[in-house]
Amino acid sequence: MLQIAHRVREARLAKEWTQEELADHAQVSRPSVARIERGDDVNTATLGKIADTLGMTLHISD
Repeated sequence: MLQIAHRVREARLAKEWTQEELADHAQVSRPSVARIERGDDVNTATLGKIADTLGMTLHISD
């Protein structure tokens, strides 16, 4: 989860967006963005919205 957290944060900063701006674009809550960037567990639907908004691809593997 920490690798995802780092990549999401870096992608957000590359767009020069605040957590609030990313949340607005992705239609999720700002606390959800913060949880992702901390590496906390979040549901895949929320993570998918964030990834899509940032132009990232979400791959799930075992």
